[in-house]
Amino acid sequence: MPQYQELPCGGQVLDIDTALKDGILGGAPEPGDEAAGDAGKQPVELRRMMDELDAAGDGGGDEAVPAVFICPISLEPMVDPVTLCTGQTYERANISRWLALGHRTCPTTMQELWDDALTPNATLRQLIAAWFSRRYTRFKKRSADFHGRAADLVHGLRGTAVPRRQPLKGQARVAALRELRTLAATHQSVTKAIVEAGGVALLTSLLGPFTSHTVGTEAVAILVSGVTLDADAKTALMQPAKVSLVVDMLNEGAADTKINCVRLIRILMDERGFRPETVASLSLLVGVMRLIRDKRHPDGVVAGLELLNSICAVHRPARSMIVSIGAVPQLVELLPELATECVEPALDILDALSAVPEGRAALKDCPRTIPNAVRLLMRVSEACTRRALSMLWTVCRMAPEECAPAAVEAGLAAKLLLVIQSGCAPELKQKASELLKLCRLNYTDTLFISKCKLTRTIQ
Repeated sequence: MPQYQELPCGGQVLDIDTALKDGILGGAPEPGDEAAGDAGKQPVELRRMMDELDAAGDGGGDEAVPAVFICPISLEPMVDPVTLCTGQTYERANISRWLALGHRTCPTTMQELWDDALTPNATLRQLIAAWFSRRYTRFKKRSADFHGRAADLVHGLRGTAVPRRQPLKGQARVAALRELRTLAATHQSVTKAIVEAGGVALLTSLLGPFTSHTVGTEAVAILVSGVTLDADAKTALMQPAKVSLVVDMLNEGAADTKINCVRLIRILMDERGFRPETVASLSLLVGVMRLIRDKRHPDGVVAGLELLNSICAVHRPARSMIVSIGAVPQLVELLPELATECVEPALDILDALSAVPEGRAALKDCPRTIPNAVRLLMRVSEACTRRALSMLWTVCRMAPEECAPAAVEAGLAAKLLLVIQSGCAPELKQKASELLKLCRLNYTDTLFISKCKLTRTIQ
């Protein structure tokens, strides 16, 4: 067979060069693949190449990593393969850890090991190094092409292309921005080329009072794609005219545009010189709440809750504005339908809104506050239990004669007993005890005890 060489003592050994040339391990080298036959990569260098390919989402290019390269223990490509006496090959670190735990069997075959020596599999290591070197070379070539194209697009939009031309306008500008957006979304490393070519200043300048929503949509999408925004860029983006355009797109754009606008505002809020009054806009708050209520787009719900939570934290006067647009009953109604990762930020927002009189009144007046909060006790996390307990304490303290009996009817008493008997933090147990006393004071003893027993029996 052409892929093997005969040994003088009999038997055959895999011929690396022929195997790579004939493509039996994932395709033959292409012209210009200088590293295709490089089998001398050290484990550290090989691991660096693998990590860079994985970070770029290009671990195997257009081909799957050959199964023979995968360690059966970690299911990751090997960099230092060694072979056991059973003939099975593993990554050295993984099998050494297995043996150090006292195992004396082969992890794959479960055969008892008569010899625990680890024999380096130099042939396989060379094949792995050659295969990944070829992938890495092609990846670098593609990256260079993408980087060059991104830089060309930025220069064309700025009017600094060679030979020098006027900046792209009209449909040509939109087409260039869309291509740049696609490059940034599919190749994360392209964002660096955009920054180096002056793309951030360009994109920032495109957002203004006379910018069409089509151009603004593409510019915002690129800005939130991973492009590094320096302090000057963030300061420029916080100008009222630019913020106004972003808010308009938040209210009128498609779902992905709304999500990108929210993410951009969230990025700007991390800047040291951010002015809290920038987010004190009813139009902005209404747009964010619309996005949160749109359950068709989970990413939008997450982004919207994160932004609203940040606004509550950095600008206390905005809390009353958030309450005024009906956020409290809307968030309370959404609680049972939210994904697990969204429940905690939603409760954080409601907790922050309950710090203002209007927020507390809105919580008390919402008919779903008590049953939804009771349902969340001891359900998601201790943090969620703490927030839900705080909501119940707020409404029951405001109107004990009205709310305490309603809470007991919703099953609060049994849930509070669970909190008290659980491994929760002491202050949480103390709060549960105080709320339990408050409920008992506003409920007849006989009915209170029977309700506790009945609820616990049902649960």
